[in-house]
Amino acid sequence: MDMRWAWRVGRLAGIDVFVHFTFLFLLLWIGVSHFSARQDWGDALSGIGFVLVLFFIVVLHELGHALAAKKYGIGTKDITLLPIGGVARLDRMPEKPSEELVVAFAGPAVNVVLAGALGLGLTLSHGWSDVGGLAVTSGHWIERLFYVNVALVVFNLIPAFPMDGGRVLRALLAMRLDYVQATKLAAAIGQGLALLMGFVGLFFNPLLAFIALFVWFGAAQEAQSVEMKGLLSGVRVRDVMITRFESLRPDDPLEVAAGHVLAGFQEDFPVAAESRVVGVLTRRKLLEALARGAPGQVVAQAMDRQFQVAGPDDPVDTVFAKFTDGCCETVPVVDEGRAVGVLTLHNVGEYVMIGQAKREGRQRGAHPATS
Repeated sequence: MDMRWAWRVGRLAGIDVFVHFTFLFLLLWIGVSHFSARQDWGDALSGIGFVLVLFFIVVLHELGHALAAKKYGIGTKDITLLPIGGVARLDRMPEKPSEELVVAFAGPAVNVVLAGALGLGLTLSHGWSDVGGLAVTSGHWIERLFYVNVALVVFNLIPAFPMDGGRVLRALLAMRLDYVQATKLAAAIGQGLALLMGFVGLFFNPLLAFIALFVWFGAAQEAQSVEMKGLLSGVRVRDVMITRFESLRPDDPLEVAAGHVLAGFQEDFPVAAESRVVGVLTRRKLLEALARGAPGQVVAQAMDRQFQVAGPDDPVDTVFAKFTDGCCETVPVVDEGRAVGVLTLHNVGEYVMIGQAKREGRQRGAHPATS
């Protein structure tokens, strides 16, 4: 997720809470839909207020995951609100299936508690009304929030990624199967449900078809991510890094970097002064600098001075996490201050594809086809 498009709105239990800019479109749509019903600005404000309360509940749901993960020594980077819900970015997933089960259940458990408290309050105050009188834009706030929490529990426990139910299913399967196999099976079950939801949605509810697409791609992404982590587990940077690379000096003209890009496969370059890495020039920064068209530009004017580095013996999966978090595009591999290699998301991906091909070859060798 690109955090450049999200704004920090607060901090809860030591965790930063962000709102993605697309969330504003949801608020605008809610405001317009409520206003258009009776041409009343009060209705628009009421609708926006309800959505803000709803998404505070979503934050509490994600906080449930985060606090459960903290119990097992797992930190949470942040919580981000999107139009489709919330995302808590954990530093890592729990290693034991029993721990993942607890973390996955913790979010829906928050909604169960909230629904119970709201339901008790409505019962004691005799505040229940006819369910038929409730609608998206009308009805008693407290009662609507009760049903929202019930819906969040049911929706999140659908046994399909990326919902919590998919992680619950994976944790249960992982108690008997290898983690990667459990993930693939859980993802396949989730995609089967997505096909069913999509078929029903085409005839009865377009929203269900949209959710089906969300589930299908979420399941595929989770399976691919876990398989990639499995292939990278125990692998060192020196096994994956590019060892044939060009480096630049800070005083090199930008045309030198452009020439290297045109002459070979390399697009990002470590910048070294007196054999020590002092920056990174990425293809993006190079193109931006060339587009400015200022004469006599040198590498030092365009390079990134804040950059990540890795050592040859560092685990690849820790560097890969920096790529996926958007922290960097290229990582120079440094030994005693000197660049000995370059690691990019592209060559990590190539390593994984080669590993997948070898695994498939071994599987075919273990189970030869018979005629």
